[in-house]
Amino acid sequence: MKKLYAGKTKDVFQLDNGNVMLKFKDDCTGKDGVFDPGENSVGLTIEGIGKANLQTSVYYFELLKKAGIKTHYVSANVEDATMEVLPATVFGKGLEVICRLVATGSFVRRYGEYIADGTVLEGGYVECTFKNDAKGDPLVTSEGLAALGVMTPEMFASMKEQTLKITKIVADDLKKIGLDLWDIKFEFGYNNGEVILIDEIASGNMRVYKDGKIVDPVDLTKYILNR
Repeated sequence: MKKLYAGKTKDVFQLDNGNVMLKFKDDCTGKDGVFDPGENSVGLTIEGIGKANLQTSVYYFELLKKAGIKTHYVSANVEDATMEVLPATVFGKGLEVICRLVATGSFVRRYGEYIADGTVLEGGYVECTFKNDAKGDPLVTSEGLAALGVMTPEMFASMKEQTLKITKIVADDLKKIGLDLWDIKFEFGYNNGEVILIDEIASGNMRVYKDGKIVDPVDLTKYILNR
């Protein structure tokens, strides 16, 4: 298989049938050995987290399918830590979409003079950042994305609507097992002109709390899969 891209937590390969294969790694984003989904570099390696993230992604992609939300997910091989997906073109050179239900992390580092850590953001707050480690993943507005030719306002509206719907599905599911979703990070692309969710929905891309304390990705995966 031809390797198309080597990412922080996954490698991407071209399949003969036109689809793409994602190979999940055991690397997590963070800093100084501490997990943080808001960081833009690999900070630690956790044995087995790749397969666990894949299992979690499959669980949520199947949940979204039942809810009528189209994604790039086709099938998965958990033992090999691989997932077959539809081909999709990323926006620009890579765009991350964050939905925040509670103010924390980089949001508070940016806007702490206006909002306290732990403040609920009613209805959810959606923001986008370009994937650019050298520039610290700069924020970009919907108007900026249109001006730069990255996506149309209609594409952004679809992406934002899907982000809020998907976040609610994940948050409601976690609430059933006593967990509170504070924020979650997604990636979208377009396939045949349609904006769809790509990449993964895994513990390493969300910040979840239980009884007021953050849940580390390994424990979070266990909560999700071993209910």
